[in-house]
Amino acid sequence: MRITCLMDNVVYGQKLTAEHGLSLYIEMDQRRILFDTGQSGRFMENAEVLGIDLSAVDTVVLSHGHYDHTGGLEAFCRMNDKANIYVKEGFFAPKYKNKTRFIGTPYNPGLFDSRIRVVKENIELFQDFFLISVIPLKNTWDTHFQNFFIQSDAGFSEDTFSDEQFIAYKSGDKINIISACSHRGISNMIDSAIAYFDLPVGLVLGGFHIKDSSADFIGKLSGKLLEYKIGRIGACHCTGIDPYSVLKNAFKTNVFYYSTGNEIEI
Repeated sequence: MRITCLMDNVVYGQKLTAEHGLSLYIEMDQRRILFDTGQSGRFMENAEVLGIDLSAVDTVVLSHGHYDHTGGLEAFCRMNDKANIYVKEGFFAPKYKNKTRFIGTPYNPGLFDSRIRVVKENIELFQDFFLISVIPLKNTWDTHFQNFFIQSDAGFSEDTFSDEQFIAYKSGDKINIISACSHRGISNMIDSAIAYFDLPVGLVLGGFHIKDSSADFIGKLSGKLLEYKIGRIGACHCTGIDPYSVLKNAFKTNVFYYSTGNEIEI
């Protein structure tokens, strides 16, 4: 498996752009998979610079229904008319920040109706490639729901991100985890994967949603992650640069920042 970061909050490469968003391109055997679509269509421009043909993508996996992970979906669907789109139940629910700002994903029936595939449980999408959507909140302290809401006829309720899912890729005797925002907690995602596969963790890659967390929380999370004896940790997007530095200092050489244009192989 080869994973290329098409969009992250940070960029260093020439001719590439960055935005508050995330999009990853995954090549695995004959499969071409897009994990999230950034805040806008700029991830497609980065793909072109990197020589990646997004018209060949056959599968789209969307981590959750926030705009910074789905804003480029319509532009992608106008360019690519074949890829199936995998979302979890509740993905298109009206999502808000502070009950005032809409941050969800509008539903476009003309573009989406024939392509949406709703995930209701953990599934093996392809050989050794899984979507994990059952994420119990074992570590209740490691959740990121504050100021996020869902609107319904009954009014606003706290968004506990029941629509969140992540990718797990089994390679040999290890499981590799690819997350996006980890609103339900990266430790809860790791625990979910370990419980499902009963395998050690080779790689954890994604956003951990700790950029605004306290030093005490980041220290607690670092200690928890150390317990898993993870082979490599790639941090991006909503992790934040300062929290990344704390993780880097805790894990030494096992932690790297995964910015726009970076590539990794499993």
